Amino acid sequence: MAQDGEDFLRRWSRRKLEVAAEPAVTKPAAGEPPPPLPSPDSLTFESDFKAFMHAKVEEGVKRAALKKLFADPHFNIMDGLDIYIDDYSKDDPIPAAMLAQLEHSKTTLFGRKQEQEKEKAQEGEAPAKTQQAPEAPPQQQTASNDALPPEGAENKDGAAG
Repeated sequence: MAQDGEDFLRRWSRRKLEVAAEPAVTKPAAGEPPPPLPSPDSLTFESDFKAFMHAKVEEGVKRAALKKLFADPHFNIMDGLDIYIDDYSKDDPIPAAMLAQLEHSKTTLFGRKQEQEKEKAQEGEAPAKTQQAPEAPPQQQTASNDALPPEGAENKDGAAG
């Protein structure tokens, strides 16, 4: 391929032109009759549907045969992966037993501290804390100021800064 000095695009173009120059494959002549088929109504799950898949069979007859095949209950079994078929517009309250279990888990994991804080907040002790004057933020020093020696000071090398 690449040995003949032809790059990808030239080879692609040449092959495209060759395919376009070939005569198109024609459909079977309309004069030939389609293979003999049983009535789609008489088909069962065990029937042979292979003849209906032949290219000469009309599309409507083919679809009727496939419709009859897939109407069998064998193909209408729910797979259990259809999670979006429920009606989520209905309210589904959490059962009381599950709420009690969740509350127990919360107190086990986080202790009663959060409950006590909530109770204090409801009693009004928390608003008293917010009325106190806020503390001034600590002064922030930049690392660059700490790293520089004062002017006129000598470095370890003895040179003036």
